[in-house]
Amino acid sequence: MLSKKLEAALNKQIKIEADSSQVYLAMASWSEVQGLEGISGFMYAHSDEERMHMLKLVKFVNERGGHAEVPALEAPKKEFGSFQKMFQELFEHELFVSNSINELVHITLEERDYATHNFLQWYVAEQIEEEALARTILDKINLIGEDKGGLYLFDRDVQLITADSAAGPEPGA
Repeated sequence: MLSKKLEAALNKQIKIEADSSQVYLAMASWSEVQGLEGISGFMYAHSDEERMHMLKLVKFVNERGGHAEVPALEAPKKEFGSFQKMFQELFEHELFVSNSINELVHITLEERDYATHNFLQWYVAEQIEEEALARTILDKINLIGEDKGGLYLFDRDVQLITADSAAGPEPGA
């Protein structure tokens, strides 16, 4: 059974994941309008992934005797200036989400709720991958600079970038 404090914190994370899905959806739409089909596809997939993260939390809260709240969604911004700025925002957003997950884990330890602590380890690992992916993309963007040919190749290749390739080889591989 979830404590009220932990239930409230998990519901806050549900909202963060829902907001993340909306942010990435807005980035996908902006990219598509800019003619950046690869980046757009990447962002659409990322939006879906964030929604799945939210749903996983909803089911967990309800299964543990809490009541998951479906959050109201605020409209994300529509303009990002450049694809470089947009990916910098993506990276900063992932750092924000990681911090929020870490706060949740801290609460589980305070509450001695080891079942929820164990459940959240998937999110901890996921955020390590998300941050590594965002860093890899930013590194590639910095290599491109203002080169239009580089942007064309990056747009084409970004759909192939995965969290696994960003994180590097598995230990012992």
